Amino acid sequence: MMKHLHPPNWAQPKGYANGVMARGSLLFVGGQIGWNARQQFESDDFVAQTRQTLLNILAVLQAGGAGPEHMVRMTWYVVDRAEYVARLKELGGVYREVMGKNFPAMTCVQVAALVEERAQVEIEVTAVLPD
Repeated sequence: MMKHLHPPNWAQPKGYANGVMARGSLLFVGGQIGWNARQQFESDDFVAQTRQTLLNILAVLQAGGAGPEHMVRMTWYVVDRAEYVARLKELGGVYREVMGKNFPAMTCVQVAALVEERAQVEIEVTAVLPD
């Protein structure tokens, strides 16, 4: 069971939920970055890396018997806030292509760097599979 939480009189969030209440088995996806299954980067483009990152998350979710509809929390770490904001429309398209219209509670934080030097984005997810 999952329920999106939206306080009365708040503006509707776009592309995320203000809060999610869920019950079931927890699945934690460690920070994923934009490299392929062989841990090789195929692109240095921010949106391309984000697409690969989301595909990596999807693969881990599926390995645990879950899908995007089970995500309750997503945290993004980006190295360039300005690029993130400038490319939101592209990111939204890539997100919907991979994750569909499943919008968990989200946080996005700019960081000075990520451990993998070429990584532009790292995303971690918490999912809940219903009992």
